Amino acid sequence: MKIFSLKELEQATNKFDHNRILGDGGHGTVYKGILSDQRVVAIKKAKNVVQREIDEFINEVVILSQTNHRNVVKLFGCCLETEVPLLVYEFISNGTLSSYLHGQLENHLSWKDRLRIALETAKAIAYLHSAASISVYHRDIKCANILLTDALTTKVSDFGASRSIAIDETGILTVVQGTYGYLDPEYYYTSRLTEKSDVYSFGVILAELLTGVTPVFSSHSSEATSLASHFVSLMRDNCLLAILDTQIVLEGGVEDVEVVARLAHACLSLKGEERPTMREVETILEDVQSSNIHHNSQTIRVGQSPLKDQPWKGNNGGEGSRVYSLEKEFIHSLEIPI
Repeated sequence: MKIFSLKELEQATNKFDHNRILGDGGHGTVYKGILSDQRVVAIKKAKNVVQREIDEFINEVVILSQTNHRNVVKLFGCCLETEVPLLVYEFISNGTLSSYLHGQLENHLSWKDRLRIALETAKAIAYLHSAASISVYHRDIKCANILLTDALTTKVSDFGASRSIAIDETGILTVVQGTYGYLDPEYYYTSRLTEKSDVYSFGVILAELLTGVTPVFSSHSSEATSLASHFVSLMRDNCLLAILDTQIVLEGGVEDVEVVARLAHACLSLKGEERPTMREVETILEDVQSSNIHHNSQTIRVGQSPLKDQPWKGNNGGEGSRVYSLEKEFIHSLEIPI
């Protein structure tokens, strides 16, 4: 990585001009910059000079300096002259997946594009979990952190909240951090972060890709409703077509769309041990993309309970009700603004 001077980055951003802002995230403001060699970059600047911001920016440098994947945003370098380091990334030109799905952009994402974006995101997360030089739990997987290039290639970004995990560890106790609507209920209640926490968040993204609905939305009763809870409830009642994006069903075909829906359903299990790994998710999405869904023990088949019998799929109706009461309590405890 290159160490940039503050003067270089001020020149690149016209002294961090407001008109150069690309977006505001939980971990800083991102500016568009043009370096002296005419390279276009994205520069992240902390909003507040507090120890937490310093720790998160340093954390991002440490993690991204040890990762190398085509679907993970590349960190070119940083500037250490400011109290909180400035981070310099490759510039991703086409905005976020969130802006495509939720109305800020007019472009319609086809089923083919949505499936590929889901697969590329799954590959990036699987790489972080098991193929990087260290295991990394992202902890803030969401559509706003999935950037798209001109060719709609996926780039997973924003590693300020991520945690590095030793190879022999399966989870760590940590302060709960994440985004409402994507946050793993099990992690929320236990403070134990595992790779399955990212799997849950990815399940929400799959539900968004299938429905076009935001992770938290206002229902007819004007209450904040969790897409995850609503999606799984509709799956349980065999009413999923009521929320699926009609155009996506027409383009993808009922069978393939239902396979992805059942995969999302599995990822959204309230028990982490019942969720697939990201490698399993990647394999299933590859099968769907190639229209060659293998009927084996690792593949989720149409009409079959995902991966293993889930509480809401079994005969124990009381257990299913208890699980959903737990999730309802979790959603309301977040005090999500409507």
